[in-house]
Amino acid sequence: MFKLKTTKKKSRLGVLKTRRGNIATPVFMPIATKGAIKTLSVEEIKKLKPEIILGNTYHLMLRPGKEFLYKAGGLHKFMKWPKSILTDSGGFQVFSLAKIRKMSEDGVTFNSHIDGKKYFLTPEESIDIQMAIGSDIMMVLDECVELPAERDYLEKSIELTARWASRCFEYYFKKVKKSKKNRALLFGIIQGGTDLDLRTKSALALKKLDFDGYAIGGLAVGESEQEMYSILQHIDKLLPKDKPRYLMGVGYPNQIVQAVKYGIDMFDCVIPTREARHGRMYFWNEKVNFKKAFWKNNDKSFYTVANIKKELFKNDFLPINKESAFPELKNYSKAYLRHLFITDEPLAARLCTLNNLEFYLTLMSKIKEELKA
Repeated sequence: MFKLKTTKKKSRLGVLKTRRGNIATPVFMPIATKGAIKTLSVEEIKKLKPEIILGNTYHLMLRPGKEFLYKAGGLHKFMKWPKSILTDSGGFQVFSLAKIRKMSEDGVTFNSHIDGKKYFLTPEESIDIQMAIGSDIMMVLDECVELPAERDYLEKSIELTARWASRCFEYYFKKVKKSKKNRALLFGIIQGGTDLDLRTKSALALKKLDFDGYAIGGLAVGESEQEMYSILQHIDKLLPKDKPRYLMGVGYPNQIVQAVKYGIDMFDCVIPTREARHGRMYFWNEKVNFKKAFWKNNDKSFYTVANIKKELFKNDFLPINKESAFPELKNYSKAYLRHLFITDEPLAARLCTLNNLEFYLTLMSKIKEELKA
């Protein structure tokens, strides 16, 4: 299911095989939270050529719901997306509902942020929902703890997460035999905050279950950037080399580059799409040699973030992105794009989203090229 092709220092080039095709790693997964990448059609997504996108179990559970997804034939058929989909378990979204949720050994009770309806999400139900979605890579239900947090609470949390992971594992493989072809992959999630001993304990507990891959959760939730990198360096020593490693919810371009150098294979983040809707655009710094910047420690010099709504772009009639594969980005000017934002035209967010996702996916191509060299 995962073939490690080559390593360069700790960085890894690999191929992750799902039932819908091969995915070259390192890979970035654009986020289609509710069955769509905001502002884009599936045809536009196809032109960006991502090999995998991410759907959100929590939101899809609320709308359109598990039964509807079964009736629709799964999310792939419903949204007309032919390639792989990874789904999270819903744990992170439930964690964000701290004021309207209640944790227990059995699962988590919470109220919908939409209409207040009460739900009870168990590890088994999370697997059922992801199977209704038709996910190609499923995540176990976990508890994501906001940092900083007391060690006692973190320790209890990772023990609960390990028990929930075991329940997910057992339940899933009762429904599909482990040797069965054409099944979805199941990943465990390592937690433990910034405590290296707890991260070790969490990783070793999950390794015993022999998941198809391992995710690192609970980062970029309040800790410093350097703390995050220290955890990645530590976990690299603990995980099996022949399984993919997924850093959940990260991050900025320089963070992705740095995490690749610590052995991470998979990434997702709302940054390129969320910031696009606010006019923040990612561009390559043409004055910087990416190959040199790649090997510098946490170097941010290879890219620039510009707020296109600022006054300085009012009379900038240069193309939005002259190097883009999209005619709209090559032909429309920055001044026109700024005008679209100022006048609240939906086209503005669409153009910025195309630009930012193209940047992130190009970044992954550049990383792979560098690791092949």
